[in-house]
Amino acid sequence: MDKSLAIIGASGVVGSTIIKVLEEQNMMPSKLFLVASEKSVGKIVNCFGKQFSIVSIDEALNGKPDFAIFSAGKNVSLKYAPLFADAGIVVIDNSSAWRMCNDVPLVVPEINADAIGNSRIIANPNCSTIQLVLALSKLHEAFKIKRVVVSTYQSVTGSGKKGIDQLNAERSGVVCNDKAYHYQIDLNLIPHAGSFLDNDYTEEEMKLVCETRKILNDNELQISPTVVRVPVFGGHSESVNVEFFNDFDLDEAVQVLKSTSGVTVIDDVANNVYPMPLFAEGKDDVFVGRIRRDLSNANALNMWIVSDNLRKGAATNAVQILKSMI
Repeated sequence: MDKSLAIIGASGVVGSTIIKVLEEQNMMPSKLFLVASEKSVGKIVNCFGKQFSIVSIDEALNGKPDFAIFSAGKNVSLKYAPLFADAGIVVIDNSSAWRMCNDVPLVVPEINADAIGNSRIIANPNCSTIQLVLALSKLHEAFKIKRVVVSTYQSVTGSGKKGIDQLNAERSGVVCNDKAYHYQIDLNLIPHAGSFLDNDYTEEEMKLVCETRKILNDNELQISPTVVRVPVFGGHSESVNVEFFNDFDLDEAVQVLKSTSGVTVIDDVANNVYPMPLFAEGKDDVFVGRIRRDLSNANALNMWIVSDNLRKGAATNAVQILKSMI
């Protein structure tokens, strides 16, 4: 591509996935700045068939790339994203820093790419939100959703290298001194991700509420979330109950899902075929299955949503935003 790019947090799990997605799509920037922590400056990264040295964030800022994708955490984004934007650089931010700011678009390109406009900072939604809203978007247009009850089963990869290392250590019987979770994650489920808030929901749960409403442009949409961390690697899964304002035709709802860009329906229960993290890993689609009527509510359906949280849930969505702007 004929644009220059900085990747902030290039050595992290999401940052390295961004590089991988760019390589797969033959999107080599005209100039590439790979940024990581100060202790990593000078280290060599091999990508696009070349060798790149890690540089500091200030060096990347002074280089004035056309775009910068931030994946280095909320604090880095709060400090540096405005500096990059003021320098005329378009920022695509993967952290939670800017998502709920009124003047910052929160974008899933298949749904609301037109919201980008001339913004200098564009927010990438939370990984669990992206797969949820993509599955809901066309259903909401077709049938008008009243309420969503969602329980997530979130991969340890959502906690970055620390989460991956903790699960691997526990499975290997090795002591892990730098844990992502307060409790053992192997052979366990932890109904807790993010800090608890005054309403007894966690930050991760409230992201599902607030971000979904913003992306679907419906502040009246009722959402009841529960977030659970599970000992898997391949992606996030969600059990979702969707209540519409009126009765609906199930076959029509399935066709709406099949016609949704970025969604693949995998639903053949007669042959035990349904979405799982094991098969979603490394893929960019959002997979939906177990689509069935709610036995207790004539206006509701249940479905199971799975997606690789490092790809569509983070890196791929950011690259899609980049492509839509180019």
